[in-house]
Amino acid sequence: MKHILPLLLLVTSSTWAQDLSAQKQNVISKAEKDQVELHLDLPYAGNDNPKQKVDLYLPKKRNTDKPIPVVALIHGGGWVNGDRLGYAAAAIQFSRTGDYAAVAVGYRLTKEAHWPSQIYDCKAAIRWIRAHAKEYNLDPDKIAVMGSSAGGHLSSLIGTSGDVKELEGDLGPSTSFSSRVQCVVNLCGPEDFTKALMFDKEGKPIVDDPAVSGLLGGTYEAKHAEAVAASPVTYVTKDDPPFITFHGTADKRVAYLNAETIHAALQKAGVPSLLIPITDGGHGSVSHPEVIARAKLFVGKTLRGDEVTIDTTPLPAPPEKKK
Repeated sequence: MKHILPLLLLVTSSTWAQDLSAQKQNVISKAEKDQVELHLDLPYAGNDNPKQKVDLYLPKKRNTDKPIPVVALIHGGGWVNGDRLGYAAAAIQFSRTGDYAAVAVGYRLTKEAHWPSQIYDCKAAIRWIRAHAKEYNLDPDKIAVMGSSAGGHLSSLIGTSGDVKELEGDLGPSTSFSSRVQCVVNLCGPEDFTKALMFDKEGKPIVDDPAVSGLLGGTYEAKHAEAVAASPVTYVTKDDPPFITFHGTADKRVAYLNAETIHAALQKAGVPSLLIPITDGGHGSVSHPEVIARAKLFVGKTLRGDEVTIDTTPLPAPPEKKK
């Protein structure tokens, strides 16, 4: 029996590596088809940690010779799962327009590191974009950030804490650059960890949420200071960038109240904020195709000055994404 466990671990690791390799090959093939120049596994933290890297998507046919805006994409997965390749399709969608570059951001998961490592990583990735702007002909003053669920949380936090020194960290060789962004697309992100994200069938708050405990190092009640510090709503000020938030009204993983909370706080501070409910939508309802369509309009209006009107009427949940 002593020899069985190492063998099983080896097989599991090998299978995971094969799956990841297959995903990369699929992404490479899709990028080639859609005329997107792909740069995978670029380190931003001054080390070779596979999670502390970004993937850069550039249009092969740009619509301008001037530096182009950047959309940074941050994956979800409860801070414990997920990979930046999960946002490859969205990155390709933005890049193939010829108007944007896209950067899919990796960050350390809670199996490896607790809060605030995740926000340190994501901010280091934003600084990496600015540090390499000239090299790739990117506009360092026009960066959007977008994420879903845990990625929505980190995107929101980047947006509201641009001036918070304690959340900057000192990762990587680009610490002299700013981590501020110019707009935020928040898809069902947790916004206030001082309250439960989930409730049971009787409507009682679930205190011991494994994802939150994994992030904070304990329950939101036991780790109150960390819960406050990790909440995007904590840092809302009048100089925050514009937000657009999409959230299912029947989301049982991250309560819809989170969307209302960040939207209200931003509006109170005088920050432009749009809230688009997905009626009867569950946690996966933000995959609605109209979400990315409206998100693109918002990013174009904010970063490029496109003269467009963004429809803020609630979206109906796709049947398979209800509750």
